[in-house]
Amino acid sequence: MENFVLLILLALGGSGLAGSVKIVNQGDEALVEKLGKYNGRKLKPGLSFVVPFLDRMAYKETVREQVLDIPPQQCITRDNVSISVDAVVYWRIMDLEKACYKVNNLQAAMENLVRTQIRSEMGQLELDQTFTARTEVNEMLLRDLDIATDPWGVKVTRVELRDICPAKAVMDAMELQMSAERQKRAAILKSEGERDSAVNSARGHAEAQVLEAEAHKKAMILEAEAERQTQVLKAHATSEALQIITKVLNSDPKAKEALQFLLAQNYMDMGTKIGNSDSSKVMFIDPRSIPATLEGMKSIVGDNSQNSDFNKPF
Repeated sequence: MENFVLLILLALGGSGLAGSVKIVNQGDEALVEKLGKYNGRKLKPGLSFVVPFLDRMAYKETVREQVLDIPPQQCITRDNVSISVDAVVYWRIMDLEKACYKVNNLQAAMENLVRTQIRSEMGQLELDQTFTARTEVNEMLLRDLDIATDPWGVKVTRVELRDICPAKAVMDAMELQMSAERQKRAAILKSEGERDSAVNSARGHAEAQVLEAEAHKKAMILEAEAERQTQVLKAHATSEALQIITKVLNSDPKAKEALQFLLAQNYMDMGTKIGNSDSSKVMFIDPRSIPATLEGMKSIVGDNSQNSDFNKPF
């Protein structure tokens, strides 16, 4: 009988000793209650001991950052459009005592709070804003959730909306709208391209006409300048020739008679050539005009009033 009692005592002692040893993993913390009341004792990572049958590990949870996956939620926007929104929330426990005693079932409370906040924020936006203001919505959700979970000893570090999916009818209408917008932009770009092409063509034609007019103007100026220079050169040549002839005539009196003879002969040869030309039919010459003509040619090479030789009949 004594041996049986001893065995029972040894068993109870061994069980109590085993129950007094507590191991907390790295990144976790635990709360210890004495006779059902929390007295402020918290177990850190590592090996710890508690009083058997008096102390118990009441709550054990990780203090590392955790991820809360929110399934798709049906929301109504401010313009009465039904959309489906899902999100992911990153959070961590900052005060294990509050997380244990301020809220029952912290995970469920967090999930329901996030769902409510998502519906609230989506209800303040129109459909188009939900796609363009996603960053602003994430920031507002983060701020509101962090404030709401602070009494629970929880810190919300990040909130991300993943997918925002309108109803199928809304998606079809949006696709039609986008298609119409793309066609409108394509038509505008096409018309702008045609306008630019026409403007460039007209501008090029105008510039070509200007260049052509300038080239014609320069050509006419050059031609006039060349003609003027030609006339000047001819005048110079004629002046020089007359000066030479005058010198010769003044130096040799017989040269005047020779020149008169050559001029008369050339005049007669000219008449012969005109008469022999294929395009000539009839040539009228007044014999009485020949002496007058010859007298006129005499005046080219001499002065009638000063030289008596020119007054003689030829």
